[in-house]
Amino acid sequence: MNNNRRRNFRSRPQKNNFRRRNGGSSNNSNAFNNGNVNFNRNGSMNNPHNVEKTMIKFQQLAKDAQSNGDPVLAQNYLQHADHYLRRLNEISEKKDSNLEKNISSEDSNNQKISQSSS
Repeated sequence: MNNNRRRNFRSRPQKNNFRRRNGGSSNNSNAFNNGNVNFNRNGSMNNPHNVEKTMIKFQQLAKDAQSNGDPVLAQNYLQHADHYLRRLNEISEKKDSNLEKNISSEDSNNQKISQSSS
Protein backbone atom coordinates (compact mmCIF):
# COMPACT_ATOMS: atom_id res chain seq x y z
CA MET A 1 0.00 0.00 0.00
CA ASN A 2 2.38 2.68 1.22
CA ASN A 3 5.41 1.12 -0.46
CA ASN A 4 4.83 3.00 -3.70
CA ARG A 5 4.82 6.39 -2.06
CA ARG A 6 8.10 8.33 -1.92
CA ARG A 7 9.12 9.56 1.46
CA ASN A 8 10.24 13.16 1.70
CA PHE A 9 13.17 13.50 4.04
CA ARG A 10 13.59 16.62 6.10
CA SER A 11 16.93 18.29 5.66
CA ARG A 12 19.00 18.57 8.81
CA PRO A 13 20.48 21.92 9.78
CA GLN A 14 24.25 22.19 9.37
CA LYS A 15 26.18 21.87 12.61
CA ASN A 16 28.33 24.88 13.36
CA ASN A 17 31.70 23.19 13.77
CA PHE A 18 31.34 20.06 11.66
CA ARG A 19 34.06 19.60 9.03
CA ARG A 20 34.68 23.27 8.39
CA ARG A 21 38.21 24.26 7.52
CA ASN A 22 37.73 27.98 6.95
CA GLY A 23 36.80 28.89 10.51
CA GLY A 24 33.08 28.85 9.78
CA SER A 25 33.03 32.29 8.20
CA SER A 26 30.87 32.63 5.13
CA ASN A 27 32.52 35.88 4.06
CA ASN A 28 35.23 34.02 2.14
CA SER A 29 32.83 31.67 0.33
CA ASN A 30 33.28 33.44 -3.00
CA ALA A 31 37.04 32.93 -2.86
CA PHE A 32 36.64 29.14 -2.84
CA ASN A 33 34.33 28.64 -5.80
CA ASN A 34 37.05 26.98 -7.84
CA GLY A 35 36.61 23.22 -7.48
CA ASN A 36 40.33 22.51 -7.47
CA VAL A 37 41.20 24.82 -4.59
CA ASN A 38 40.13 22.38 -1.89
CA PHE A 39 40.72 19.21 -3.87
CA ASN A 40 43.04 17.70 -1.29
CA ARG A 41 41.12 18.53 1.86
CA ASN A 42 43.21 16.74 4.45
CA GLY A 43 46.44 18.50 3.43
CA SER A 44 48.37 15.27 3.08
CA MET A 45 50.50 16.69 0.26
CA ASN A 46 51.65 19.47 2.60
CA ASN A 47 52.70 17.18 5.41
CA PRO A 48 56.33 16.09 4.88
CA HIS A 49 55.83 12.95 6.94
CA ASN A 50 52.97 11.73 4.74
CA VAL A 51 54.83 12.59 1.53
CA GLU A 52 57.92 10.73 2.69
CA LYS A 53 55.84 7.75 3.75
CA THR A 54 54.16 7.62 0.35
CA MET A 55 57.52 7.90 -1.42
CA ILE A 56 58.89 4.97 0.58
CA LYS A 57 55.77 2.97 -0.20
CA PHE A 58 56.26 3.42 -3.96
CA GLN A 59 59.95 2.56 -3.67
CA GLN A 60 59.02 -0.68 -1.93
CA LEU A 61 56.37 -1.44 -4.55
CA ALA A 62 59.03 -0.89 -7.25
CA LYS A 63 61.37 -3.35 -5.53
CA ASP A 64 58.60 -5.91 -5.27
CA ALA A 65 57.64 -5.48 -8.92
CA GLN A 66 61.30 -5.82 -9.97
CA SER A 67 61.70 -9.01 -7.95
CA ASN A 68 58.52 -10.39 -9.56
CA GLY A 69 60.03 -9.77 -13.00
CA ASP A 70 57.90 -6.82 -14.12
CA PRO A 71 60.30 -4.03 -15.14
CA VAL A 72 57.55 -1.84 -16.63
CA LEU A 73 55.56 -1.77 -13.39
CA ALA A 74 58.76 -1.23 -11.41
CA GLN A 75 59.61 1.78 -13.58
CA ASN A 76 56.08 3.12 -13.10
CA TYR A 77 56.40 2.89 -9.32
CA LEU A 78 59.84 4.52 -9.44
CA GLN A 79 58.38 7.44 -11.37
CA HIS A 80 55.71 7.83 -8.69
CA ALA A 81 58.37 7.72 -5.98
CA ASP A 82 60.38 10.34 -7.88
CA HIS A 83 57.33 12.60 -7.98
CA TYR A 84 56.91 12.37 -4.22
CA LEU A 85 60.64 13.01 -3.74
CA ARG A 86 60.32 16.23 -5.75
CA ARG A 87 57.27 17.19 -3.70
CA LEU A 88 59.17 16.52 -0.46
CA ASN A 89 62.02 18.75 -1.68
CA GLU A 90 59.53 21.53 -2.52
CA ILE A 91 58.03 21.35 0.96
CA SER A 92 61.42 21.43 2.66
CA GLU A 93 62.58 24.38 0.51
CA LYS A 94 59.40 26.28 1.31
CA LYS A 95 59.85 25.53 5.00
CA ASP A 96 63.49 26.67 4.92
CA SER A 97 62.63 29.90 3.10
CA ASN A 98 59.86 30.63 5.61
CA LEU A 99 62.29 30.03 8.47
CA GLU A 100 64.85 32.37 6.93
CA LYS A 101 62.17 34.99 6.32
CA ASN A 102 60.99 34.75 9.94
CA ILE A 103 64.54 34.98 11.29
CA SER A 104 65.34 38.01 9.14
CA SER A 105 62.12 39.75 10.17
CA GLU A 106 62.85 39.04 13.85
CA ASP A 107 66.36 40.45 13.42
CA SER A 108 65.03 43.61 11.79
CA ASN A 109 62.43 43.98 14.55
CA ASN A 110 65.13 43.59 17.21
CA GLN A 111 67.27 46.23 15.48
CA LYS A 112 64.31 48.65 15.35
CA ILE A 113 63.62 48.06 19.04
CA SER A 114 67.26 48.61 20.00
CA GLN A 115 67.44 51.79 17.90
CA SER A 116 64.26 53.20 19.38
CA SER A 117 65.35 52.52 22.96
CA SER A 118 68.72 54.30 22.47
